[in-house]
Amino acid sequence: MAEYVLETKNLGISFGGLKAVQDVNLKIAKNEIYGLIGPNGAGKTTVFNMLTGVYQPTTGTFYLDGENLTGLSQEKINHKGIARTFQNIRLFNNMTVIRNVMVGLHNLPEFKCGVIPTILRLPKQYRTERAMVARAEEILDIFGLKELKNTLACNLPYGKQRKLEIARALSTSPKLLLLDEPAAGMNPQETAELMDTIRFVRDNFDMTILLIEHDMSLVQGICDNVTVLNFGTTLAQGKTDEALADPEVVKAYLGDDD
Repeated sequence: MAEYVLETKNLGISFGGLKAVQDVNLKIAKNEIYGLIGPNGAGKTTVFNMLTGVYQPTTGTFYLDGENLTGLSQEKINHKGIARTFQNIRLFNNMTVIRNVMVGLHNLPEFKCGVIPTILRLPKQYRTERAMVARAEEILDIFGLKELKNTLACNLPYGKQRKLEIARALSTSPKLLLLDEPAAGMNPQETAELMDTIRFVRDNFDMTILLIEHDMSLVQGICDNVTVLNFGTTLAQGKTDEALADPEVVKAYLGDDD
């Protein structure tokens, strides 16, 4: 078994000669909550896009449980075990809460039904759909959304939309969950609830989590370790409190007073 759930080696990407991200080296252990932080434009979401196949790295490699996933498509990377949420919530707004979660379940082998049973509506298709509904309800119940299962996603309050997006990502049964600014737009109470939710997901789903976040109270509250990016390069790395106290990190966030 691999020592790390996620490991990147000199990961980088260039756009037309511009080095957007270079030499990112992450080592994230199982069940760790790891923060990828830095000022706006530091390259954090670009790293997420490389890890999920949206962008193909121009340098370096990355591994999930020791398996090299560099160069694979978004679909294949998801099937291998990486799921993500987005900075801007991307739900199926005109679908119900439960249908949003069931979309993720369709990728799992146990819910594959086949074309013929589906077209002919054979008993196997009904059994599969009932099992999917039951599993989706279990996931929604964990997030306190089961009573809202028939509500359209667009009608949920903002904080619950965030929870639904995480629930949908978890429905694909990932090994690694990437959260892109999960606290964006949340008030302090919603952020506190989100911290509890992230810990719950880690503990009850046997999950490893990598998150991008600008709310430093959340980062300090839940992240075991962090990597700080600035202008696409690593500025600091290590235990959260130590990295955030690094003078170069403080300068990057607050600016130089000289």
